[in-house]
Amino acid sequence: MLGRRGGRSLLAATLLALAALGWLVAGWFSAGPLERATAFMVPDGSSLGGVASKLEAQGAISSAKAFRIRARIFGAGAPIKAGEFMLPKGASPSRILSIIQGDEILRRFVTIPEGMPSIMVYERLMANSQLTGTIEVPAEGSVLPDTYEIDRGESRQAVLRRMQAAMQRTLAELWAKRSPDTVVTTPAAAVSLAAIVEKETGKSSERGVVAGLYSNRLRQGIMLQADPTIIYPITKGKPLGRRIRQSEIQAVNDYNTYTMIGLPKRPITNPGRASIEAVLNPAQTDVLYMVADGTGGHLFAKTLDEHNANVERWFTIRKARGDF
Repeated sequence: MLGRRGGRSLLAATLLALAALGWLVAGWFSAGPLERATAFMVPDGSSLGGVASKLEAQGAISSAKAFRIRARIFGAGAPIKAGEFMLPKGASPSRILSIIQGDEILRRFVTIPEGMPSIMVYERLMANSQLTGTIEVPAEGSVLPDTYEIDRGESRQAVLRRMQAAMQRTLAELWAKRSPDTVVTTPAAAVSLAAIVEKETGKSSERGVVAGLYSNRLRQGIMLQADPTIIYPITKGKPLGRRIRQSEIQAVNDYNTYTMIGLPKRPITNPGRASIEAVLNPAQTDVLYMVADGTGGHLFAKTLDEHNANVERWFTIRKARGDF
């Protein structure tokens, strides 16, 4: 009796496994939902998950989750390439992956995200196999974060020159439109302050207030005390990967705004257009302090007492998370 039950269980498991395999195979090679040929862009540095979500959003596949599962089982080991691709009408998930892993690129792009430091710009350009030649690490703050079209075989130096020219054009345009309330007196100072704003907030809605806060501190001769300025001379802008040490807070150098009044001698990253614009047109505010709020944003305060209460709130959140 037990043997029969065991045999039935084994048969059921086998049939279930075959059904699952049939589902995987059919879904991978069957026609997809695209009703017409569609151009699809893969941003530089995209992950399989990110591309799958974008494919689903554009109606090229039925399920991002199913695409990821099948791609990991059946897909070739080749990396996804950045660029613009043409996906045929009814392209199967298998065909789509083959296209974005292959050389059927209509247009090629390289993306520099807002706040990417120059050492990482250098690494991204050097790692791009479509480009040729070598470059030096560009001056910090000289590159405008954006998505740039590139040609196969184009020199890295030519691409870098375009990125730097874009920064110069953008800076000149925004400088001409600056508010009389901006605290910075030169375009170079605008980039240095914008770099701090860029690193201090990832929320676009906060940029103007953060710019206003640091503008207030500069006017009043108060140290900026921006943590990213401590980290920059240690990592050249890359993530620190640990808590800042007390000795690093007290370090005296050209960047640490905990031991100097005013701006760092040079930018600490490549700020985007929005952060430069925020510095040149800061929000009208009386705030002088800010601390993280646990949601990716900040709590702002006008007085030290308000700020200390906000800091206590932040420490409570961190303790609840088990940070210390």
